[in-house]
Amino acid sequence: MEVTNKIFVKWSGKEYEIELTENDTVSELKSAIEKQTGVRPERQKLLNLKFKGKTPDDECKLCQLKLKPGFKIMMMGSLEEDIMEANTAPTDLPEVVNDLDIEDEEIAIENQDVYLAKIEKRIKDYKINILNEPRPDKKLLVLDIDYTLFDHRSTAETGAELMRPYLHEFLTAAYVDYDIVIWSATGMKWIEEKMKLLGVSANANYKIAFYLDSLAMISVHTPKHGIMDVKPLGVIWGKFEQYSSKNTIMFDDIRRNFIMNPKNGLRIRPFRQAHLNRDKDNELLKLSKYLKDLAENCADFASVNHRHWEKYKPKKRRSQRQ
Repeated sequence: MEVTNKIFVKWSGKEYEIELTENDTVSELKSAIEKQTGVRPERQKLLNLKFKGKTPDDECKLCQLKLKPGFKIMMMGSLEEDIMEANTAPTDLPEVVNDLDIEDEEIAIENQDVYLAKIEKRIKDYKINILNEPRPDKKLLVLDIDYTLFDHRSTAETGAELMRPYLHEFLTAAYVDYDIVIWSATGMKWIEEKMKLLGVSANANYKIAFYLDSLAMISVHTPKHGIMDVKPLGVIWGKFEQYSSKNTIMFDDIRRNFIMNPKNGLRIRPFRQAHLNRDKDNELLKLSKYLKDLAENCADFASVNHRHWEKYKPKKRRSQRQ
C-alpha cells in the first residue's frame, strides 16, 4: 500500500495543500501544483526542494527526497496572463501607490486604550527567539520583507535575482549603528526560508537580532477603512527597554503597517518586477545614508518627518560641534 504524503506549497501569499504518494515524481508534484495554482510546471521554481544538495529533476521520486509529512515548499512562478501583461504594459507610467490614506486616522488610532491593551497582551504572550543578542547603545531598524527587500511575486531562476539591489551592502552599513529586526506579515517558517534564500541569515558581515511574524501583529479598526492588521512597535519596546520611539525606525512598503507608530515609520518604495527594475533601483543605497545621518545626528527619531527623508538635512549635535 502506497503511503500518502501531504505537502504544503506557499505561493503568492497563499498556502496550498497537495496530497501525493511517495512513489509520485517531481513532475507529478508540479502537475498537482498547476491544478491548484494555475502556474504551469515550466514556470514553477520550487526553491527549497533539494536532492543531494541540488534541484531534483522531474523524474525524481518523492521518496528519494525524504520529505517529512507536512513539508512546506516555497514556490516562485507567474501565471501566463501576468507574464503577458508584464511584457505588454508600458514602462513609463508613474508609480502607483497601493496604500491607504491613513493620515487623518493616525493619531486617533495609536493612543486608543483597546489597542494599547492588545499590545500589552502581545508583550506578555508573544515569544521572541533571539538569534543574536541586542547590543548596548545601538539604534533599532525594523524591516519588512515582501516588496521591501524582495520581489516575492515575480519568477526567476534564483532568489538572488529577486533580491532588492544592494541588500547586503545596506544591511552591512546599517549594522554598524543599528540592531536589525525582520518583521513580516507571514508565518515564521516562511520568514526563515526567505532569509536563507536571500543569504541574510548566515551573512558574516551583519547579524539579525530576531524575527517577528504575523502573530506579533494586532488588528485595529478605522471608520474609513475597517479592520486591518498592523505592526505595533510597542511590542518590541515592551520587551526591550533599550529601544524606544527615540531610537527606532521601521521600513515597510505599506504605510498602514505602522499606523500605531506613524512617527517611526518610513514607507519605502515597493520593489516589484525585479527583472525590469533590478538595474535601476538604488533605494537601499540612499536609505543607507539616511540611516547613518539619523544615527549620528538625531537624538529623537520621532521628531523627524520620515516622509521627507530624501530631503533630510541633519543638524549636527552640539557635542559634535564642540
